Amino acid sequence: MNRLFCTTLVKYSPRNAILPSRAVQWPRTLATTASNRHANTESTTSDAQHYDIIIVGGGMVGTALACALGKNSRLQNKNILLLEAAAGFKQPSTEQYSNRVSAISKGTYRLMRTIGAWEEIERTRVKPVLKMQVWDACSDALITFNYDDFAENISWIVENDVLLASIYRQLEGVPNVRVRYSSKLASCELIRDGADRSTVRLADGETLKCDLLVGADGYNSLVRRQMGVQNFALAYNQMGVVATLRLANAPSDNVTAWQRFLPTGPIALLPLSDDTSSLVWSTGVAEAKRLLQLDGDSFIAAVNAAFHKPMPRNTLVDDVMKGVHSLIKQTTGQRLEAAPVVEAEVASSRAAFPLGLGHTSTYVGQGVCLIGDAAHRVHPLAGQGVNLGFGDVQTLVDVLADANYAGLGISNVSELLKYEQQRLKHNVPVLLTTHSLQRLYTTDFVPTVALRSIGLTLTNALPPVKVLILG
Repeated sequence: MNRLFCTTLVKYSPRNAILPSRAVQWPRTLATTASNRHANTESTTSDAQHYDIIIVGGGMVGTALACALGKNSRLQNKNILLLEAAAGFKQPSTEQYSNRVSAISKGTYRLMRTIGAWEEIERTRVKPVLKMQVWDACSDALITFNYDDFAENISWIVENDVLLASIYRQLEGVPNVRVRYSSKLASCELIRDGADRSTVRLADGETLKCDLLVGADGYNSLVRRQMGVQNFALAYNQMGVVATLRLANAPSDNVTAWQRFLPTGPIALLPLSDDTSSLVWSTGVAEAKRLLQLDGDSFIAAVNAAFHKPMPRNTLVDDVMKGVHSLIKQTTGQRLEAAPVVEAEVASSRAAFPLGLGHTSTYVGQGVCLIGDAAHRVHPLAGQGVNLGFGDVQTLVDVLADANYAGLGISNVSELLKYEQQRLKHNVPVLLTTHSLQRLYTTDFVPTVALRSIGLTLTNALPPVKVLILG
């Protein structure tokens, strides 16, 4: 399946914000409590330097894994160490929104509830999304997503800082998990290299051993490199421009996510509160750099133009779409709704990051495995990146819990392969779909515009298909 995946990629390549009644007071000790746990009980013997599981990378996915493992009743006999290179955990601002947010899926929502983090998120800041509208700038094709009578949320928009802080808060009550900051990984040695156990060496010279080493250290993963596995990587020559924006004449209840496909890439507006939304604009590197240099008024003008300015249309595409609409006019009466007008950006919220695709040839080895961006990287247009990582977390925890309960061990490759196989069935289709959409919607080539417009319109006219997509 991985070989097919890589071959296919090469082929494509040439509701209100839930705000606290008072400012959330994040305790100053949060960043050190977990890291000091058990500090007085450790000895200097080599045994004290052994852990059952070491997780490299204290980002959202790595921290969620540590918390989920520590709280699982079948794994509470395991000592778990979370290594984070940063000097401390960044507390979320209580004064303004962060410019990096995630669209949380139902699967991630369930995981956060399981580990106890969702209540903390709700006490801080979260915005449910009840509807999504996606449309093509080069035609009148559009698709909307929502449940009947808006009975369920499609997703939830959560700032990454809030999500991470809420997970860290849960670790305070997990006795078998230790967090160490300022612990940069210098190198690692695996069983495949001749080591008796997976071994990590920190930048300060300290050596630690474990039965299972988990690489949650991002798309430049050192753990992955040490595994010696192939990693397919593709740069899109695009950047994602992000900012926090204030809306003019904001709707009474800002619960819709908006995404318009421009010839240069998609631009999305995600609700944060009734008058605030988060921008994610994927565009070429040169254009992204230009947008970063604009003054505030010019930037807002560019954003509004990207959402509202008519783009050149081809008469052939228009004629084709008229025919398609005449066939399905009895099926859907939906019309394009205008996205909110932006009036200002929050100071210092504008930034950009490179976009690309990545997938490793295998997720596991003897005594080692990869999760999150260390194993796969996707374009943000479908909002699936962090959700794929959290899906890895849930599956890996389930596999390890079953293996430990059955006495099979947590480093057994045959058991770890169950994790890989389950995640490949989900991750590869998502990566292929997002990559195909990225290629399909970054061109104004007339036949391509016509075909994608037909596909989008027909999908919008088939509610069962849309329900399947939402699911």
